[in-house]
Amino acid sequence: MMLLIRNADVYAPEHLGTKDILVAGGKVMAVEDRIDPHPQITRTLDFGGQKLIPGVIDQHMHVIGAGGKHGFASMTPEITASELIGCGTTTVVGLLGTDGSTRSIKSLYAKVMALEQDGISAYMYTGYYGIDPVHILDNVQDEMIFIHKVLGCKIAISDIRSSYPTELELVRLLRQVRTGGMIASKKGILHIHLGALDSKMDILMRLVEEYAFPIEHISPTHVGRTKDLFEAAILFAKKGGMIDITTGASKYTDPWKSVVYALDQGVSIGKMTFSSDGNAGLDRKDENGNVIGFRRAPIDQNLAQAIALHREGGLPLSDAIRPATLNPAINLGLKQKGRIQVGGDADFCLLDDEFRLSSVIAGGVVKMLHSKLTFQDHFAQ
Repeated sequence: MMLLIRNADVYAPEHLGTKDILVAGGKVMAVEDRIDPHPQITRTLDFGGQKLIPGVIDQHMHVIGAGGKHGFASMTPEITASELIGCGTTTVVGLLGTDGSTRSIKSLYAKVMALEQDGISAYMYTGYYGIDPVHILDNVQDEMIFIHKVLGCKIAISDIRSSYPTELELVRLLRQVRTGGMIASKKGILHIHLGALDSKMDILMRLVEEYAFPIEHISPTHVGRTKDLFEAAILFAKKGGMIDITTGASKYTDPWKSVVYALDQGVSIGKMTFSSDGNAGLDRKDENGNVIGFRRAPIDQNLAQAIALHREGGLPLSDAIRPATLNPAINLGLKQKGRIQVGGDADFCLLDDEFRLSSVIAGGVVKMLHSKLTFQDHFAQ
């Protein structure tokens, strides 16, 4: 099937202006001022000047659920493909959280493959909060090599729920991620949950400064949890690291405001990413701070915060969308993602004049058109 997109105002993320885009086999075949129709084109969509940006990449989401800190009933359910498409997410990375017992790494892999069958580009991290990673195979290096969907390993630091890993333990885990990635032609990252303890990112800075470990393989997340932690993250970014700002939970201020502040401190827009921590379990509290129920962390804030970065923060749209598109693709080593280019994956979001999400194309397939989903989840009622 060949799809011709006409009259789209393209942000690749750099602004290309009004273009036609030809799509076939899930890939971008051409981006031109004008593409003439021919018999092999089976569908043509004219978007009348709507803004077309790369599909959103969410590199931190609990796709099989999370939570459980208030007992089994507080555990969140699985994510559906329609929820992802409904907020413009065309690529997602699933992971485990605190719980490596009731949440299985094999179930995570199965969910990643199920989302793939629904047309979402889905990947995963092995591991969880602990230094003793849960595995599908024998070790992290083997999983990096032999499991295509594994892009790295997750661990936690500076959190009372972490296993308090030492520098040596972390650098040995990093070696497995990096070596396995080299063999499998992946970038390989250690995706590191940051809690609110006073140790902040100190141990990560020592890995870079004392062990001389390449900073691009160290991927800290939740850096906007507290103001002090974000100040430490700014120093990490100035050393060349990529810092991940959570949009759905764990934030001391609006994520777009954190980006603007970091830019004012001299951090490049190319060194910041958004991820949702979506579907994590959050408390609902009354006016006295008592827990009265539970809710899921929202998954729709990556694009929302990117738009706020443009409309409220004053950044050009080409820069404002980078934390939700190109930057996570670079962090994950997904060269075919995050940019609208010939040979790249045909993952697009269309925005109307009010910057509302109107249409989504994932892998070259129209999944949402003019605000209406064009598919159903397998177990939809």
